[in-house]
Amino acid sequence: MISNETDARSFIAGLGGAEAIAKLEVLAEDLRAENARQNLVSKGSLEEVWVRHFADSAQLIPHVPRETRGAWFDLGSGAGFPGLVLAILRPDEPTVLIESRKRRIEWLEAMARKLELANCEIEGKRLELADTRKAAVISARAFAPLPKLLSLSARFSTARTHWVLPKGRSAAQEVEELPRKQRKMFHVEHSITDDEAGIVVGQGKVEA
Repeated sequence: MISNETDARSFIAGLGGAEAIAKLEVLAEDLRAENARQNLVSKGSLEEVWVRHFADSAQLIPHVPRETRGAWFDLGSGAGFPGLVLAILRPDEPTVLIESRKRRIEWLEAMARKLELANCEIEGKRLELADTRKAAVISARAFAPLPKLLSLSARFSTARTHWVLPKGRSAAQEVEELPRKQRKMFHVEHSITDDEAGIVVGQGKVEA
């Protein structure tokens, strides 16, 4: 388990090195400033931003095979977690952040420019209106109940698409309640930042 800011930094450094750490330090500073203007994240979580937001996002990467190539779609990106963190840690692969709220879109675009994330695309639309493209990986943090999430994002999936969906303590229950065919596609991995949380992991095309 990652339980403190020092361990979180070390974990992330192992994934992205010094350049990633430097960019995340900028993101942390700007997040605190922006959070005073709009409620991006809970105020209390800013005291543990490296654990609660950065490592919590970065832990999704080891659940995707290293040879995976192609766009990682982050649905309902909000404040940018996991999307911005993924873009920082995977600079050679495209990351598409889909977000519909105007002020969140402006925040994401501003940070992508400031952090020089050439691989990061912000698609400022409701998910239902987003362009249909095929995703190598799909993630979504606190976006929608699992059945609705899969229904909305099915058109982005292929037989090779990897799914990594942080679902908190409800993860196992949400998988269990899926239709049988979908249920066989997914399993739950334990979060390394919250011992009560789980991550729904799977691979394949979801039928809408």
